[in-house]
Amino acid sequence: MPPFLAAGCGVLHGPGILPGPFFFLWTEAVLQRLQAAGQACFMRVERWFNAAFGDRLNPFYRLGEIAFFLFWIVAATGIYLYVFFDTGVSGAYQSVERITHGHLGLGMVMRGLHRYASDGMVVTMLLHMSRHFCFDRHRGFRWFSWISGVSLLWLTYISGINGYMLPWDELAQFVVVATAEFLDWVPLFGGVLVRNFIYQDSVNDRLFSLLAFIHVGVPLTLLLFLWIHIQRVPRAATNPPRAIALPLLATMIALSVALPVTSHAPADLSAVAPPLRLDWYLLATLPLMYAWSREGVWMLLAGTTALLVLLPWLPPRRADKGVRMTVHPGNREVPVRTDETILEAGLRAGIPMLFDCRNGGCGVCKGTILQGEVRHAAYQKSVLSDEERRLGRALLCVCTPVTDVEVEYELGAGAARGAIQTWETVVGSMHRAAPDVMIIHLRLPEGARIDYRAGQYFNVVLEDGARRAFSFATAPSGRDQIEMHVRLVPGGRFTTHVFESMRPGDRLLIEGPLGAFQLRDGSTPLIFVAGSTGFAPVKSMLEEAFRSGIQRPMMLYWGVRHAEDLYERAQVEAWTREHPGFHFIPVLSEPLPGDAWTGRTGLVHEAILQDHPDLSGFEIYTCGSVQMVGTARPAFIAQGLPEDACFSDAFVVTAPPAA
Repeated sequence: MPPFLAAGCGVLHGPGILPGPFFFLWTEAVLQRLQAAGQACFMRVERWFNAAFGDRLNPFYRLGEIAFFLFWIVAATGIYLYVFFDTGVSGAYQSVERITHGHLGLGMVMRGLHRYASDGMVVTMLLHMSRHFCFDRHRGFRWFSWISGVSLLWLTYISGINGYMLPWDELAQFVVVATAEFLDWVPLFGGVLVRNFIYQDSVNDRLFSLLAFIHVGVPLTLLLFLWIHIQRVPRAATNPPRAIALPLLATMIALSVALPVTSHAPADLSAVAPPLRLDWYLLATLPLMYAWSREGVWMLLAGTTALLVLLPWLPPRRADKGVRMTVHPGNREVPVRTDETILEAGLRAGIPMLFDCRNGGCGVCKGTILQGEVRHAAYQKSVLSDEERRLGRALLCVCTPVTDVEVEYELGAGAARGAIQTWETVVGSMHRAAPDVMIIHLRLPEGARIDYRAGQYFNVVLEDGARRAFSFATAPSGRDQIEMHVRLVPGGRFTTHVFESMRPGDRLLIEGPLGAFQLRDGSTPLIFVAGSTGFAPVKSMLEEAFRSGIQRPMMLYWGVRHAEDLYERAQVEAWTREHPGFHFIPVLSEPLPGDAWTGRTGLVHEAILQDHPDLSGFEIYTCGSVQMVGTARPAFIAQGLPEDACFSDAFVVTAPPAA
């Protein structure tokens, strides 16, 4: 081999040739061209469908959901047909004829639905996989869903081909003989299978019952793989909107009536089957075996399957370094996996971002990139203009972070009833409760009330649009003022302003309420864990619990560095005297000699672990820094706390700008 070919196509390695850089570059170029062409086709067709039906009813945004819906139709009609089907070889054909031409026309509809839904499922799955390939949504962490999808496609074909064997007509004869000849090419069988179909008497009831059993077992396996397939898709939908599902069902019923599915003549293994009406969606490969050869069809199917399996890693590329995103409202910090969109990362972390199509076609998930670099995938320009994009607006479902990013989404959990409200407040009073803690009371406009729940928070909107999150520090009571606790962050822009230049009478623009950190109904004992000013939302929830007369045992573990940081200790100790079911355990991590501290020391979550070796019977609400929450939560769960009984709200300190 010439040196330049060896360098371009591969290097000799023993008896074979390993692909070289040129091969991978060529592969990448070919795949990119295919993807670009496919993207252009999908985007154009989807634009037409959006114009005709609207983005919410665009079937190309619901392909996975439609496939699920079609599976349920196949399963329901299959159960109906199986009830009246004779699994014996001598009665199979007659039972199918009775179903088709009897049952007052219902049998004909059921058989048609079973057939057309099966065909539709194949088409939908192929479109679904093609779209994910064209939009490069099969690589990185998505490899699991892609590989399980390939398995689903094979199981669908196996089940469909097997289904054509059961009516035992001339088409079933062709399918079963062709399939047996196809499988007999495998050395494991060595020509044994087709011997079962040489003579009419060779097909007995036991063999036919096996075929019927396969037609039940494979769909059950298919259902299992469908469940596995969606496990890594956060908040995956499995049912299309009724406005899609009902017309689709009506269309297939109309097809079943207008083009009824009927049988051919009964199977006769002593004669060659005449020309047949084939289902080209499920049986397209069987005629190829006679036009080419069994070896050729095996190579085609094996090669296609291998290519599909390898696609997530073709061409190989180095995994990107993991990035993190900070999400507002909430100041949540979330790790982002390779090739993961902002929406996917947010939903995986439990952030209640709103979305609909997930494909850049509706604009529901539109947000703002406050800081950092993102990569935009294809989207419909009608929902995000170039001007919006220049202003930092983005469709979070098609944005992949390239660097650490800071993101703001428009609608949050607290805004489920409508858009987030903004309020212009006035600083009423300020009280320095500790050397680095300021308690501020904000007055709302006259007659205004904020309908929030204990544990939620609001954003202070700065002049340049930046936001700082603070919890409501009192229970909702209909008062025209709200309380906030501000801890001084060295170099912090807003907190420095609070401690150095803010005065009563100053105006602050806030927005809210936001967040889903709130007390749940139940009867188990409650443990509240507060770190520093994480006491603010806990104070709100405790006041609400006392006001509403909750009788559940409650404990507050408040972790701070020094005794002076327990800035509302007197109030909490008053609660212990007024409410017998409430207990207060302060924990100091760095007590000073002057504190004369004789209480608990160390990390606050470790005190809980020491006091409660088994947390299985508790509900815990934790609020503090990301580090505290990130350390405490897994430790609590490891000590028996159920995951659905562990609630947390972590706040992120906004770093000062670099010099």
